[in-house]
Amino acid sequence: MNVASMTGFARAQGALAPWRWTVEIKCVNAKGLDLRLRAPPGFDRIETEARARLGKALSRGTVFANISAVREGASVTARIDATLLGEIAAAAQAAAERFALAPPTLDGLLAVRGVVEAVEAADDEATLAATAAAMLNTFDEAIAAVIAMRRGEGEALRKVLVERLDAIAALTQAADSNPARRPEAVRGRLAASVAALAGAARGLDEARLHQEALLLAAKADIREELDRLHAHVAAARALLAEGGPTGRRLDFLAQELAREANTLCAKANDVSLTAQGMELRVQIEQLREQAQNIE
Repeated sequence: MNVASMTGFARAQGALAPWRWTVEIKCVNAKGLDLRLRAPPGFDRIETEARARLGKALSRGTVFANISAVREGASVTARIDATLLGEIAAAAQAAAERFALAPPTLDGLLAVRGVVEAVEAADDEATLAATAAAMLNTFDEAIAAVIAMRRGEGEALRKVLVERLDAIAALTQAADSNPARRPEAVRGRLAASVAALAGAARGLDEARLHQEALLLAAKADIREELDRLHAHVAAARALLAEGGPTGRRLDFLAQELAREANTLCAKANDVSLTAQGMELRVQIEQLREQAQNIE
């Protein structure tokens, strides 16, 4: 299964006389799945099914889906409110007789607001049901297109993530092989530190100094951090190979990698190891930034 990005856009169009419609779907990053759907007036019946199809196809991201529809060649009929017309005619006739005015005319009465109303012909239930089904088919086309776009971007992100993991693995191996970690180098630094302390304070117990130095050396050992870095890199590679919705797990692994790199920097007792640890932190942060774009 491919790795997918959380961002994407798709548009699809359809028609079934007398209706034509356009479906647009836009996706952006989010911690979870947030569906925001707008159906055209008169077709609220498709909203529940459209949401279900989006929820089945996508697992993460904020998704804006809009369906707009236009009825072409709509026939319009005029409807006269006979009750209102009668009331206005009676009132106008009474006013004309009272004030010696000309009697009201039909065209004048029909011009009164509300007497005549333009009404579009309504579709029957069979037409609405067939149109709704066709709209959902177009909706499926848009979903397929946005998935294809998300997977295309996801493949590009996967390559970037692999590059970052390669860099992290190489830096971890370099830290593991750093000459400063060799026993003779550690002994040399400890011996120099003990000699400096013993020379500066002749009253100090040399045996105790050696014990404290060995304790500090044990605390400064980064073997555990290196092993965990190797393990987390292997786990991240496995997730990318597995594909599918892996964004949350990749983000978690990036956090764990950052934790180990921070500890390595804190324990490092050599400038070269510190430099490697700092570069590790840079590469891991770049990894995490890209992982947050993955579904």
